[in-house]
Amino acid sequence: MRNQRKAVLISDFTLNNFAGYLRNDEAFPHIEPSLTPFGQPFQVLMDETLDAWQSQPDMGIVWTRPEAVVGSFNSVIRFEPFSEDDLLGEVDTFCDAARMAAKRVEWLFIPTWALSPGRRGIGVLDRRSPSGVSHALSRMNQRLIQNLEETRNCVVLDAERWLTASGNDAFNPRLWYMAKIPFANPVFKQAVHDVKAALRNLSGQSKKIVILDLDDTLWGGTVGDVGWQNVVLGGHDPAGEALVDFQRELKALKNRGILLAVVSKNDERVALDAIRNHPEMAIREQDLAGWRINWQDKANNIVELMNELNLGLDSAVFIDDNPRERARVRESLPEVLTPEWPEDKLLYRQALLAMDCFDTATITREDRDRAGMYAAERQRSVLQSEVRSVDDWLKSLGTSVVAEPLGDHNLERVTQLLNKTNQMNLSTRRLSGPELLNWTSASGRSLFAFRVSDRFGDSGLTGIASVSIQGETARIVDFILSCRVMGRNVEAAMLAFVLDHARTCGARKAFLQYLQTERNKPAFDFLTNSQLAQDHDGVFTWNLETPYPAPPHVVLRHGEALSSI
Repeated sequence: MRNQRKAVLISDFTLNNFAGYLRNDEAFPHIEPSLTPFGQPFQVLMDETLDAWQSQPDMGIVWTRPEAVVGSFNSVIRFEPFSEDDLLGEVDTFCDAARMAAKRVEWLFIPTWALSPGRRGIGVLDRRSPSGVSHALSRMNQRLIQNLEETRNCVVLDAERWLTASGNDAFNPRLWYMAKIPFANPVFKQAVHDVKAALRNLSGQSKKIVILDLDDTLWGGTVGDVGWQNVVLGGHDPAGEALVDFQRELKALKNRGILLAVVSKNDERVALDAIRNHPEMAIREQDLAGWRINWQDKANNIVELMNELNLGLDSAVFIDDNPRERARVRESLPEVLTPEWPEDKLLYRQALLAMDCFDTATITREDRDRAGMYAAERQRSVLQSEVRSVDDWLKSLGTSVVAEPLGDHNLERVTQLLNKTNQMNLSTRRLSGPELLNWTSASGRSLFAFRVSDRFGDSGLTGIASVSIQGETARIVDFILSCRVMGRNVEAAMLAFVLDHARTCGARKAFLQYLQTERNKPAFDFLTNSQLAQDHDGVFTWNLETPYPAPPHVVLRHGEALSSI
């Protein structure tokens, strides 16, 4: 993700304060905003010749009042007759203008419309009644979201949440009359927070794993001293109830695809007994991707655990009640997010819910199954320690790979994998779903998704390979594999498959180019150790007149055909 972003701010009201907070906020990434002419949102959105677009901004933020861009809404707030069809038609017009502007930037953020302070509409039933102001605004925002959900780079943000979080400090009528600023500064601060969180998420910077301490973090007390039967957890104790709720929120993260792990100074047998046997535990052994429970340094344990899980340190969050342990990890592993944690256990759940680093755009089947997949990986590791050689281990797994073309059934997961995988990734090309479909629609281009399973379980759709063929030359454009299935010869099977596909399409030579990033060295290591010839500038080639040697112990299924490669 780029450290610096240029943003164009488009509004019908004064955004100078918002621009100042956006520019001076220290959170990553830095944003340099530029303001557009006051009160001309439609003109700015539709006129690509304006200076605002000539400066080639990375992103735009379109923040408007409903009465300024949807004329019929003025009839609503005046309780004059209005047509809902006209009202929603004007929303459609606004969305058309937004889509035009979205073509000029990587991301276009659009806060939802919100009511000005003190506007009660017709009263307590305002949201329910077709004559209500809140009812009309809800319909408008719903239409806004529906219209833009298919535009990959248009992101609708929840402005109502900013107002709620700001409470009585959300509005100051004096600001409007003196400077045409409808919101007070706390709202702008909340908006900056969400814009940056969205940018990090959309750029694949969301955290992937929560590493947890045990004593006084997942339960109250020291289990080695009091035994698992006597730790504080559940029951009628306020702290015990709060800790169960904290665990439930952690498990909700797991259900979204965020991994859970444990690093604790404890006796492993005693700690696992508590996890397995305490009746109030919401998190069980099968919910954990891994653990390091011993008396060693926690920073070293985190490094070992992340290496075992094949994850980068910058994808981890470490939660520990002990400020000394937090300081040790924060100083030794600055890549790991180690938040300050409340002393009061009644605030644990709130502290977790306030974190924005787990934000995600979608939840796929693979996300929901991820914890189970890592549990299966632990079983594979146990087996690997028991067999005599790597070859024997690979043979015992019974790995199966299913290759399938890109389609509606797998587009969401393929797009997610393309945009979030960093290690086994040839070029880290990023595309939206519609852009990906458009790319594959061109002549000579194909994209295959690969599903992986073995005798321990289904790892889901974890690989992508795309190829572009022109005449007798084939170029492998994308070659991506999830880190959790690396090292099982899946990448070699994928390469053999895509090269065979190119050969059957009439190509005589294939090449791919490795584009180095900070995190994709595993892709280079694989290519270097493959039998491809390495030319220059990261270019690897293969003469397709010779079949690429397929790896042993992997069964490839393509459609209804079954072949061993």
